Amino acid sequence: MMLLSLLKKSALVAVALLGLVAQADARTIDEIKKDGKIIIATEGQFAPFNYFQGARLTGFEVEVAEAVAAKMALKVEWKALSFDALLTGLRQDRWDMVIASHGITEERAKAVTFTDPHYCSGGVIIARDGAIKTAADLAGKVVSVQTGTTYLENVRKVSAVKEVKNFPQDTDARAALVSGRVDAWVTDRFVALNSLVANPGAGMKMGDFLFVERIASAVAKGNAGLAAEVNKALAAILADGSYAAISKKWFNEDIRCK
Repeated sequence: MMLLSLLKKSALVAVALLGLVAQADARTIDEIKKDGKIIIATEGQFAPFNYFQGARLTGFEVEVAEAVAAKMALKVEWKALSFDALLTGLRQDRWDMVIASHGITEERAKAVTFTDPHYCSGGVIIARDGAIKTAADLAGKVVSVQTGTTYLENVRKVSAVKEVKNFPQDTDARAALVSGRVDAWVTDRFVALNSLVANPGAGMKMGDFLFVERIASAVAKGNAGLAAEVNKALAAILADGSYAAISKKWFNEDIRCK
């Protein structure tokens, strides 16, 4: 009985310790600066914004984040994982910041603190049938989107859509269109342009914007000090030409929010 009691007490202590770990506060900007390193998470499957070339993580957002970190005199430790786990991990304080083309929404802003936007874009309609261009043209159609995205949220608002098929990765949603399993695919405008250039034989055509949005990185809810430092560094690269150079490298235009 004594052994059983000790085991029960040990289990309770373990649970309590796990609770303390789960409730650990996000690192402050002072703690991050003392460490000399900021931990940033992204998806790594969303070209040209964040993706892998072999084993190397690259893309527009990767370069923007590294330029921002350099202004803060910090090195970056990257984490790459599925899109729908990024903000969850941020809320669990597993990393300091997320940059993965998250559109700013009221619902997301309840759970995380967004920084200033690092670009503006929106969801566009892609189809192989040139007659499918507008939201009205999606009536009676099957549409593919990525799970956990604003593309999914906004396609669901189009009541006349026959079916919405969501996939773990945006590349899966694109593949569903190319293979003829869906009638249309909704994704970011710049991702769409990149895909059309990279897959000229796929017969994909870009239609209209379904919606427009501001895209930002995110930090843990209430981590105002870190958000302020990121905003300061972002403003610096916007002002000194660094941002424009990165943007023109990837898109041949400046995609900052006007």
